[in-house]
Amino acid sequence: MEPLYRRIAGEFAARIRSGDLRPGDRIPSIRQIADRWNVAIATATKVLAVLRDEGLVEAKVGSGTVVSASTNGPRRPGRAHTSASRPYPPRPAGGAKQALSREHVLRTAVAIADVEGAGAVSMRRVAAELGVGAMSLYRHIANKDDLMTEMADLVFGELELPEPGPDGWRAKLELIARRQWGLCRRHLWLPRAVSFTRPSLAPNMMVHTEWTLRALDGLGLSLRTRMQEALALHSLVINAALSTADEVEAEQETGVSLARWLHAQRARIDELFASGRFPLLAQVHEQVVPDIDELFDYSLARHLDGFAVLVDEPPSAGSWLTDRDN
Repeated sequence: MEPLYRRIAGEFAARIRSGDLRPGDRIPSIRQIADRWNVAIATATKVLAVLRDEGLVEAKVGSGTVVSASTNGPRRPGRAHTSASRPYPPRPAGGAKQALSREHVLRTAVAIADVEGAGAVSMRRVAAELGVGAMSLYRHIANKDDLMTEMADLVFGELELPEPGPDGWRAKLELIARRQWGLCRRHLWLPRAVSFTRPSLAPNMMVHTEWTLRALDGLGLSLRTRMQEALALHSLVINAALSTADEVEAEQETGVSLARWLHAQRARIDELFASGRFPLLAQVHEQVVPDIDELFDYSLARHLDGFAVLVDEPPSAGSWLTDRDN
């Protein structure tokens, strides 16, 4: 009997070839396929892998998996993407095993995560994209956790931090926060690969922390307080980025934009505000449209305002912040 994942892929392939699904149409996500057919995530992942290998679908940034733009009538099984349509780094030429390197493995994994989300990344998935056996990756990467850590460290290495940087601690902290924010916006999976309780000893991430600590030189603060500030600032960026990632994922999973979702909630919103229990919220809800970038700007400015108080004024008696160096 044909494996279930191939039967499911066959259903999609038939709809694509018949024109029921046209170029650019969204294909259900891995999670949606798993829920609809009551199969495991791994099985659903194989469904999309088969369709990609046949050249019927492609990953599109911001849209997930869609019917390939080059789909025109029947295709032979096994036909691969052209290099123009492939969103991932090209497979190594001249023999994949000989050309395989740790950096190529990581860049391929990053490309998959950028387009399909971190949930699509696995050793087997990366190996399939590279055209090698999954076991060959273990010569470069220990396991899935190691893979995610190294992916995060790789993209942190994309950022160049100026030395010594702009004048003043505030300009320096704003610079690194905004650069990290931009990085998280480019790699929506990144916030979930960062841990504050079990931090990774990843050199490129450590460069950011070290740079932040140096940005606070000369302020009369203990190293402990400077470290707390470095973590607090990074946490502000990561938490805002998680909200962004959640919204993008929700839109891709459901196909419903935030504007459409808010419109669908209108009756419930009106009912709640008509009760009179939330008079202040009722006044502002029409004026305030959810905007994560604006919230990030506000949060960063207020955080730096608060740190300025610490720097310029002595802490109050009994505060845990009394570890200022004298």
